[in-house]
This record gives sequence, C-alpha cells and structure tokens, in this order.
Amino acid sequence: MKSLASFSSFVGKTFAVWVILFAVLGFFFPELFKQIVPWIVTLLAIIMFGMGLTISLDDFREVVKRPFDVAIGVGSQFVIMPLLAVLLTMLIPMPPEVAAGVILVGCCPGGTSSNVMTYLSKGDVALSVACTSVTTLAAPIVTPFLVWLFASQFLPVDAMAMFISIVKVVLVPLALGFALQKLAPTVVRAAVPALPLVSVLGIVLIVAAVVGASKGAIVQSGLMIFAVVVLHNGLGFLLGFFAAKACGLSLARRKAIAIEVGMQNSGLGAALANTYFSPLAAVPSAIFSVWHNISGALLANYFARQVEAEDAPAVVVPTRP
Repeated sequence: MKSLASFSSFVGKTFAVWVILFAVLGFFFPELFKQIVPWIVTLLAIIMFGMGLTISLDDFREVVKRPFDVAIGVGSQFVIMPLLAVLLTMLIPMPPEVAAGVILVGCCPGGTSSNVMTYLSKGDVALSVACTSVTTLAAPIVTPFLVWLFASQFLPVDAMAMFISIVKVVLVPLALGFALQKLAPTVVRAAVPALPLVSVLGIVLIVAAVVGASKGAIVQSGLMIFAVVVLHNGLGFLLGFFAAKACGLSLARRKAIAIEVGMQNSGLGAALANTYFSPLAAVPSAIFSVWHNISGALLANYFARQVEAEDAPAVVVPTRP
C-alpha cells in the first residue's frame, strides 16, 4: 500500500506530463481511445467522487470567515472566463462547434488542480479550496445558464438537461464521497493516498478519448484552437490577479484568485461538450486540460518568488564606525 501511495503521489506531481502523453497517444491511436468516449461521463463522476472523499467542512468555513475574499474569487471565475471566451469567439473566426466549446469551458467551475498550483505558488490555499468548492457547488445552475446565455448563438443549448447532467456527475458523486467519509472514515483515510492516481487516470483517459474522436478536426484547426486556449487561460490568470488587486487583497490572495480563475474544470467541459454538442466542441476543453497544467505550473513557479514588500528581508545599510 505504501508503494501504491508513493506511485500515486508521483503521478499526481507529474500530472502535466501524463496529460500530454495521453493526448499524443489519443492522436496517433484514435481507434483505440475512441472506444472510451461513451465512458467520459462515468470517468468524470469517479473523479468527482474522489473529490468528495477529500472535501471537508473546513473548506466551507472559509466562506463564512472570509465572505468578501471568496465572493471576489467566485465572481471573477464566473464573470472573467465566460466573457473572455465570448470575446475570443468574436475576434477569432472559428467553427460554431469550436466556439460553443470555448464558451463552455469558460463557463465551467474552477479545477481542483488550481489548489495544488496555489500551494506551489505560496498563495492562500484555504481561499483557493473554498473558491473551488463554491464554484463546483454552484456549477449546476450557473454553468448551464451562462452556456445558454452565450453559446445559443452557435448551437442549440438544452440548459435544463445540462443542469440535470451536472447534478448527476458532479453533485451526486461529491455527496456520496462526503457521506462515505462520515460512514467509513478508516476506509477513506486508507484510500486517500491513491486518489491522485485515480484522478489523473480519469482525466488523461477523457483527454485521449476526445483527441482520438476529433483527430480530423484537430489536424485542420488544432493550432487555432490551441492559440485560443492559450489566450483564454493567460488572460484569465492576468485579469484574475488584477481583479483581486483592485479589491485590495493581499499578494497571497491575489495569487490564489489568479490561479483559480485561469484554471478550469476542463474535464467537466469535455464531458458536457461531448454529450450536448459534439466531439469537436470538446476539443477546447481537452487542450485546456493539457495547457493549463503547464501554464499553471510555470505561473506558480514565478509567483513563488514574489513576496509582499513588508515580507521582504530588510536591507541593512552599513554605517561608518
């Protein structure tokens, strides 16, 4: 069990590498990974169940203790990323399916990997976890509404069906995982070290399936979609940071909100896009899964070297004897 936990930890720390590897495998062996497409929703539900096993009431106490900070993070998440997505679809010509997919990933809640990146950046981890938890719980209502509001011009959007799907694949697994914590805490504690392995496996299989199912479209439009994803993600980081700064938050909290805004639950985006639009619409989410883990790690490394002026070591000016 100890070796499994060590391997799971290693896989979790090298998440970006595995996502890239499986994206490449999905591209070169599409027939193999296309068989996973019908299981995308199930894989996402398993990932969310794992999140439920680790979520705690302490995550929500931060909401009560610091409602203003959490409101800034949640508001930025659900305002900045959807509006950026709409702007990008207006500025960059793209097929309707891709446009709908870009908007969908922009309307998703924050991803759990943002919590890890915030930790690495020496940011406010408690705030990051609270924002992820709140946006995830709000997703069944907010995400379908925003997708209907902004993506209906490209493709028909069944907001009610999307709401029901998010409840099934996000809230129900989360609730079951949280309940299991209370009913069998010993079993859950023993299983927790292996959860990074389960989560990474689920995400990489979703990415590989989407890439495999959309290989032809990726060959034609892959560079354009990648450019849109890079812009969406990078501007999300930037605007999230400055939104927090404009509200007077400390540097640690600005780091948390910047990373929270820029990193999406792209697994949910891929599952919803594949179910309600098309495999092509899921490609932006799949590429987002690859890219935001790379950019997030780079940003965390940069942020880790940034400190508040009052936290910097004092400069001692030598005086003559």
